[in-house]
Amino acid sequence: MREFGAFVKKEFYHILRDKRTMLIVLVMPVVLIILFGFALSTEVRNVNIAILSPSSDPTVRQIAERLDASEYFTVTQWLDRPEEIDEVMKSGEVQLVVAFGQNFSGGMLSPDGSQMQLIVDASDANMAQSYTSYASGIIAAFGNEMASGGTESGILTQVQFLYNPQMKSAYNFVPGIMGLIMMLICAMMTSISIVREKETGTMEVLLVSPVRPIYIVVSKMVPYFVLSCINLATILLLSVFVLGVPVAGSLAALWLVSLIYIIANLSLGLLISTMAQQQVIALMFSGLLLMMPTMLLSGMVFPIESMPWPLRGISCILPARWYITAVRKLMIQGLPMIYAWKEIVILASMAVVLIGASLKKLNNDTQVSARKRVQTVFPA
Repeated sequence: MREFGAFVKKEFYHILRDKRTMLIVLVMPVVLIILFGFALSTEVRNVNIAILSPSSDPTVRQIAERLDASEYFTVTQWLDRPEEIDEVMKSGEVQLVVAFGQNFSGGMLSPDGSQMQLIVDASDANMAQSYTSYASGIIAAFGNEMASGGTESGILTQVQFLYNPQMKSAYNFVPGIMGLIMMLICAMMTSISIVREKETGTMEVLLVSPVRPIYIVVSKMVPYFVLSCINLATILLLSVFVLGVPVAGSLAALWLVSLIYIIANLSLGLLISTMAQQQVIALMFSGLLLMMPTMLLSGMVFPIESMPWPLRGISCILPARWYITAVRKLMIQGLPMIYAWKEIVILASMAVVLIGASLKKLNNDTQVSARKRVQTVFPA
């Protein structure tokens, strides 16, 4: 038993000395509990909505105030004409439009009741159902209060689902899966490319050779870029012909934003590769520490609007967030490329910054290797 106790003590000593193991064992559960318990939720919160009211109707104002006072919705725009609905929905400024008819208050006293419509962006089918359910509940509660006060409240609500009238769940998860798969393939594969050279000892030979660092970086990216393009084509073909999710917009625009996203992730993987010293560390960082934030904070599973502001800030630095948004606009909503200009600019800027950081790290490694070689040839 004494030998057994010595082995247990030795194992505890190794675990306590390894900071990475302690981080995973003790800190990770706390972080996940906090994230899933408080920060991440599929509940509706802070959803931007617009109100369409052709006339200044006091009842419409009361309903709008009731919606805005809830924690679920924020009234950001008032529309005067039905033609404005298409523009605000395309721009992504609002996710729901509550449209009232002419003389809404007067219609509540008529036998047919007053007509109103909920027009919702259904590219995310699950959240669209939640938006309409929460809004309908608030409006129904208002109608019941009016009825209890002695006022007839015939409110007839119709729902119109834009971009996904059949409410297929594949319309929601295909953009997210595209972003996740491309990120994992690009970042994980390139993250081990330079580390492999370091472990075999050939990296020092490359660094002291006349080859410029930019050629080393590009040569590492090209094979995985070609493979990623093949994977992208495969994913699109499966989405269209197997899952029944058509490319509603420009295929060329979708390819353009996808290629920029691929380059950004390849650059991210190369940056990880230049910083890591072992393939295991590079794979763990690119796989675990990139996959979890991408799944949780990119809008793939949980709506970004429902997240607290610190997590929304973190999501802004994830390339997958902007790619998934762009794919939804171009592939699901069928919008022109001009509506995805913001996402394209952000992804391109990320790619430039990441490539620049990788080149700077390689240049520093080149200078260090050159100094070591000089010290070896001319020892002090």
